[in-house]
Amino acid sequence: MPLRKHRCRFKSYEHCFTAAEAVDWLHELLRCSQNFGPEVTRKQTVQLLKKFLKNHVIEDIKGKWGQEDFEDNRHLYRFPPSSPLKPYPKKPPYQKDVIKFPEWNDPPAGTSQENIPVRPVVMNSEMWYKRHSIAIGEVPACRLVYRRQLTEANVEEIWKSMTLSYLQKILGLDSLEEILDIKLVNSKFIIHNVYSVSKQGVVILDDKSKELPHWVLSAMKCLANWPNCSDLKQPMYLGFEKDVFKTIADYYGHLKEPLLTFHLFDAFVSVLGLLQKEKMAIEAFQICCLLLPPENRRKLQLLMRMMTRICLNKEMPPLCDGFGTRTLMVQTFSRCILCSKDEVDLDELLAARLVTFLMDNYQEILKVPVALQTSIEERVAHLRRVQIKYPGADMDITLSAPSFCRQISPEEFEYQRAYGSQEPLAALLEDVITDAKLSSKEKKKKLKQFQKSYPEVYQERFPTPESEALLFPEKPKPKPQLLLWALKNPFQPFQRTRSFRM
Repeated sequence: MPLRKHRCRFKSYEHCFTAAEAVDWLHELLRCSQNFGPEVTRKQTVQLLKKFLKNHVIEDIKGKWGQEDFEDNRHLYRFPPSSPLKPYPKKPPYQKDVIKFPEWNDPPAGTSQENIPVRPVVMNSEMWYKRHSIAIGEVPACRLVYRRQLTEANVEEIWKSMTLSYLQKILGLDSLEEILDIKLVNSKFIIHNVYSVSKQGVVILDDKSKELPHWVLSAMKCLANWPNCSDLKQPMYLGFEKDVFKTIADYYGHLKEPLLTFHLFDAFVSVLGLLQKEKMAIEAFQICCLLLPPENRRKLQLLMRMMTRICLNKEMPPLCDGFGTRTLMVQTFSRCILCSKDEVDLDELLAARLVTFLMDNYQEILKVPVALQTSIEERVAHLRRVQIKYPGADMDITLSAPSFCRQISPEEFEYQRAYGSQEPLAALLEDVITDAKLSSKEKKKKLKQFQKSYPEVYQERFPTPESEALLFPEKPKPKPQLLLWALKNPFQPFQRTRSFRM
């Protein structure tokens, strides 16, 4: 939007524009856009600018906004100094509790010693020889040790914890508490959305009463599979396709809550910050859609398939005068797909961005993430795997659970790189200083060697020569004892003696 200096009532205003200039510029932009087309009228452009004024995308020259009083005149407007876009959830300033995986190593009361898993230990040479004696032909007797039987609740907890950990890693957050209430996540929904699907990938519901009504499903199939003009089964009266579309729009518009639910609103909005990284955004949307109730996921899948097919069908007559098919789909169904429980400004714009991305990538987004499913199934299989126990060793070795990486912030990485190795060295230096078994000579020798190898750590511990001198205080020198003969014969002046020579 071009901005310039304007004068109104003997006063000049910088970086502003008139309402008529905004209508002229935006009208020409919409006419050249492939999402709108040359059929856009000037009156529709004014209606769009009224929405911009209501949602504080623009404001009048005195800073007022929110009232739908925008008219095609010479009134002055400007852009607000701050962005009206709702901010994305920010990362917590400190590390919070990370989602912990359930542990089943502690046996329940009353279990026998045979089924108790043992702790892993470091193997010494004797144990190594016994474990690998099969290589030299000596096969020791062994027996099988079974892990604890995983219950259905255990498996559900694994699916929930690993799915949320995967989402947390993709979003790069230290905690999901800012965008999601973990207690409200239902692990049964995740498992159902993964395994109870048809060949086309659509969720199959156990409760048939939660299915789409038959008349709505028939209407959606009619528009999704709209026949060619040569098909004799096509309805003959004009406007039939508009009536069918209005029937579908009315049903989805009267849902009690949006398909993506109020609970997951912040989670889906946070993914919008990754739209520039398309692959990461698709993976994050895949995880978020797995958390949906199965009936919501099924309705979303059928709706997105219908919307995409209608937009790609060149034989489809216009469903609304003045709007392109793609724009009509986004405006009609964006609010029933994503909506906040609290009516916050610009929710419609956020929903439009998300729905547009869903339409362009719905086939990938509504698939089950293969990497997540494989890792969870391998985790469950590992916990159910039978172990082998060899006799003759003090303790037995069991396979340790697979470890998982945790993403850290750039600040924490720089701190670990700068100080991660110095802390163990400082502890080693303190051990040398406090070791009472070392003599002073040996301790000085070790400290001198340490100072030569790690001068920075040594300088931090002994910043001044005085601090180093305190470690080896000088002992007072004992006074020399007087000879006994000196006490008996006090000092006398030299006397010349007579020579014995004759």
